[in-house]
Amino acid sequence: EADESDGSFLRLPATIGIVTNIDPEHMEFWGSFDAVREGFRDFIERLPFYGLAVLCIDHPEVQALIGRIGDRQIRTYGFSAQADIRATEPVSNAKGSTFDVLVRDPATGEQRRFVDLHLALPGYHNVQNALAAIAIADQLGFGEDVVRKALTGLGGVKRRFTVTGEVDGITIVDDYGHHPVEIRAVLKTARQATGGRVIAVVQPHRYSRLEELFEAFCTCFANADSVLVAPVYAAGETPRPGVDHAALVAGLIGHGQRDVAAIDGPDELPARIAELAQPGDLVVCLGAGSITQWANALPERLRELRA
Repeated sequence: EADESDGSFLRLPATIGIVTNIDPEHMEFWGSFDAVREGFRDFIERLPFYGLAVLCIDHPEVQALIGRIGDRQIRTYGFSAQADIRATEPVSNAKGSTFDVLVRDPATGEQRRFVDLHLALPGYHNVQNALAAIAIADQLGFGEDVVRKALTGLGGVKRRFTVTGEVDGITIVDDYGHHPVEIRAVLKTARQATGGRVIAVVQPHRYSRLEELFEAFCTCFANADSVLVAPVYAAGETPRPGVDHAALVAGLIGHGQRDVAAIDGPDELPARIAELAQPGDLVVCLGAGSITQWANALPERLRELRA
């Protein structure tokens, strides 16, 4: 996985490059969103002439990038009818995702259909990631049987919708999502994965990110029935006036989120979850900081409270 946070992805000697999304992130390095856009264009144009750019056409910023690329081979993927590698009939639940794929031949335009592919990961964003892999597999000459077997045998990625335990029908999930786009995708997956309520526990990561993307943070929790907001994980940053978890709580309430509350730390979390959660509910712990430790400790702490 390439890292655009400090521009180091521009030094990778890649032959095939995938761009899943382009978002206004890491402004402390880039300075502006236009610079981020230019960085991704540079990334693609650094691929060799015989290489391949695989681009998610569902993302508007990535789609806009297509017209700015010169002499590089491009294959697009997504749910869009314009995608070269297109998912149709997607169904996602707690057990994973099932979907069909249409693969357009870049030379003839003819399409092949792969029916009922299964991915042992929930969420439409994971289907999109699978499409990127299918695009590369097709480019390298791998057939449908290889693709089907690879997807079926794929396990999860640590800290990406990782189930840390289940207590009395309450499922606890740990996820690295800390950007509003990621949080929105994770909570959409959670909504698809459960028939119960979705309870989000978020630990904002960096004061700078919360300040720069505050409006987006205030609108990305729509799929959560309840939201608990923990203090900001500073990651070495100095606190900023008016930029804290209390401000985010107020912002969420001001944007129509019905059930939002602040918590002071991990010691308070088990009792709050015991009070809120019922059998069938899904608790999603979100953040790139110490909240992963909270998520892993929470099942045992809940058992102790319920003993």
